Amino acid sequence: MSTEKLAPHWWHNAVVYQIYPRSFNDSNGDGIGDIPGIIEKLDYINKLGANVIWLSPVYKSPMDDNGYDISDYCEIAPEFGTMADMERLITEADKRGIKIVMDLVVNHTSDEHPWFIESKSSKDNPKRDWYIWKDPKEDGSEPNNWESFFTPKAWEWDENTGQYYLHLFSSKQPDLNWANPEVREAVYDMMHFWLKKGLGGFRMDVINMIGKPSDFPDATIFDSGVAGWEHWANNLLCHQYLREMHEKVLSHYDVLTVGETPFTTTLDGRYYSNPARNEVSMIFHFEHMSIDREEHNAVRKPFDLVEFKAIMSKWQDDLYQKGWNSLYWNNHDQPRAVSRYGDDKEYRIISAKMLGTALHMMSGTPYIYQGEELGMTNKHFTDISEFNDLMAKFHYKKMLERGLTPQKAIEFLNYFSRDHARVPVQWSNEANAGFTSGTPWLAVNNNYMQINAEQATNDSDSVFHHYRQLIELRQGDEYGDVIVYGKHQLLDPEDADVYAYLRSYNGKMLLIVANFSKKSQTRDYDFSLKKVVLNNYDDEVSSLSALSLRPYQATIFEVE
Repeated sequence: MSTEKLAPHWWHNAVVYQIYPRSFNDSNGDGIGDIPGIIEKLDYINKLGANVIWLSPVYKSPMDDNGYDISDYCEIAPEFGTMADMERLITEADKRGIKIVMDLVVNHTSDEHPWFIESKSSKDNPKRDWYIWKDPKEDGSEPNNWESFFTPKAWEWDENTGQYYLHLFSSKQPDLNWANPEVREAVYDMMHFWLKKGLGGFRMDVINMIGKPSDFPDATIFDSGVAGWEHWANNLLCHQYLREMHEKVLSHYDVLTVGETPFTTTLDGRYYSNPARNEVSMIFHFEHMSIDREEHNAVRKPFDLVEFKAIMSKWQDDLYQKGWNSLYWNNHDQPRAVSRYGDDKEYRIISAKMLGTALHMMSGTPYIYQGEELGMTNKHFTDISEFNDLMAKFHYKKMLERGLTPQKAIEFLNYFSRDHARVPVQWSNEANAGFTSGTPWLAVNNNYMQINAEQATNDSDSVFHHYRQLIELRQGDEYGDVIVYGKHQLLDPEDADVYAYLRSYNGKMLLIVANFSKKSQTRDYDFSLKKVVLNNYDDEVSSLSALSLRPYQATIFEVE
């Protein structure tokens, strides 16, 4: 029975609510969500119980990649508001006990950032070495065979200076040269600028990609993601830069930092998040996000609960007392969880509650993506012209080149496009789901009449109120330490339909049982039932022997 716990931090029992500002709430009718619109909804987030807001980028940007291409880190994009609006958001959130975490996007900038404009102007410009420029090979081809996430090649030719520049994402997102100490100091100065305004921390975009090897070797692995990742993901340089960032910036503030880190193992997770290493508070891994697809190859696979349980349990167990987990089903880059893992038709409410229960009872900091607490679903697209996302268009082209029909390609995107997460939040049954009085930048989901925040907040049996209860359990005195710091034990790892696990701490035990299928199940658990803590059905339970589970049922039991 576990009685130990890591030295506590405020973010250990925090619950983070992610806002994608463009799609959250539009205050001025221009069809684009904005910062004043977020301020209008702070009481809603407070009612839910989340005490941290992660804000996707609101910096000045040409919006080639919806704000992840930044042209000025210290200015607010005019479509989102002003610096005064941003400062008011921080102040108003703080009044409600909510901290604001901003996106730190420093692997790359926009090609319209003044730094890159200078860098591109000539080979002898003082900022030339702020980005990664390389001569072509003798035949004029790219310096190596690395791929980009958004284009077939990671290098873009510049006719003016006769060199290529590196971009792991769009050609409008050139990679910064972190080997240059001037670049690092400029980033650190910018971080201080925001933290001094009272920011609660940073979500660090693809932060494990900032260290590039000086010899830029060719990729040798081509079957598990973009070619080249084995050289630029999770290398020693990255860890060195993060420790320097901690020393020069983060150690001066009590903040949450979460690194977005594709291609990571649990060992990487411990390297990044072990408090003794002074890097980041926690990371987002993606291992559980690749079970049902090969994203880079745009191939769908069946969801395998046994594999999912093995992955989640590995991260729970391997980071126990050695680091910190983040917990998430959705974000702005993932489709809607209830459409992906649940049943978004007949059992939408029940399966959305099940997914919340299964995740939120684990150790780590949970992240709720806007609309997840409403059980929002994927939108149905019929043509590639309806998509906004760069990655969707890139994958569509790749699938057609591979011989798929347009219909099959759209079918894949209807499961996995990032645009599903970016469809505006459904606030009410009014026009455009109450998101805007104008024309929304991306069309709303047609099901907003049935699924919206006004309906959910007024219905005590809604997904919203179930999430409230999950948050109250995590932050409450009765079970908080068990959920936040308790030991995890997976039960019946080979069960292909039911996910059951134990959490135990200081003499108290919780049993979580979640039926991931739309069929009724019966299971036996050799524990004495003390109390039903939370259930997504109204069933009475008196024994854990021959426990009957209805479709997508999830129950939390206190046991001994």
